[in-house]
Amino acid sequence: MPNKYRIAVIGHTGRGNYGHGVDTVWLQMPDCEIVGVADANEQGLAAGVKRLSAPKGFADYQQMLDETKPDIVAIGPRWLDQHRDMVLAAAQRGMHIYMEKPMCRTLEEADEMVAVCKEHNVKLALAHQTRYSPKLHVISDMIYDGRIGKLLELRGRGKEDRRGGGEDLWVLGSHVMNLMHHFGSEPNWCMAKVMQDGKSVTKEHVAEGAEGIGPLAGDSLTAMYGMDEGVTAYFASTRNMGVGKRFGLQICGSEGIIEILTGYLPAVNYLPDPTWSPGRSGAKWIPVSSAGAGQPEPLPNGGSNAGNLLACKDLIAAIEEDRLPECSVYEGRTTVEMIAAVFESHRVGASVAMPLENRENPLTML
Repeated sequence: MPNKYRIAVIGHTGRGNYGHGVDTVWLQMPDCEIVGVADANEQGLAAGVKRLSAPKGFADYQQMLDETKPDIVAIGPRWLDQHRDMVLAAAQRGMHIYMEKPMCRTLEEADEMVAVCKEHNVKLALAHQTRYSPKLHVISDMIYDGRIGKLLELRGRGKEDRRGGGEDLWVLGSHVMNLMHHFGSEPNWCMAKVMQDGKSVTKEHVAEGAEGIGPLAGDSLTAMYGMDEGVTAYFASTRNMGVGKRFGLQICGSEGIIEILTGYLPAVNYLPDPTWSPGRSGAKWIPVSSAGAGQPEPLPNGGSNAGNLLACKDLIAAIEEDRLPECSVYEGRTTVEMIAAVFESHRVGASVAMPLENRENPLTML
């Protein structure tokens, strides 16, 4: 292993920028050094070089990869239309990747990314920061130990702000989908409906989405998934209905509920109540820390980059141990598949089996 891992950072000011700390996290890792930064925006590049103390800046990220020869490439832009090309450029050079989520726009792109990472034994980790939270191990242990009985349902909602509906599903629902996959295992089918202004979405409602998402539609949607081992998962989002008040995931069992929000140390609460109704049963929600239900939190908040730090440390461990990162390219593809399945089910007007046969954006086929 190198004395220090060489890190090259790709951003794009005005088109997704540098994501949520995907660039600055490397300054907090003593076993890593930033060797270059690329940004097609001249002012953004100058700011990035200064912010990251990079020895050199590049307008062209391909040139940066060739000249600096990094071990790891940090792909920061939030805009999805750039992700596929950036991942292929890095992976074809044998460079490992840490990148902003969601992974890409279509399953066709996801398949390409999986194939190139597999061919070159490249480890790709996604910045779904909640997936690296120490609280997830506590939740898994609680489920395994029967604290909520038999797992029955997963219930998720988006942030439901001005982006509610299709955009919310992509940008924020991806967090929820990733957690559903983690706790519920593989999705087998999806049944969904997408609406716009109270009407079923048709070709006329499709427009280019924000943040490079591609063709997009819907200000309200509801989806149901059949997961492995008989668990049913639900997701819904409606524009301007709550503005984050329900954003997160409820894990519902025969004897209680665990509710998880998002982040490095997300709010997690446990309700030991088979009725799922504290007002009826008198049961109370119990906070869950990284030490367990009802225990004080022993870990410090960790700052805005705490989740990124855990993710990047796990990526380096995955490289050294030749294993998949905690949130790998395969999990990224499943998240994209769960999102695409909503629009595919709506398109065909029926339940669709997963993995999906259609690897294109279903909204282009209405």
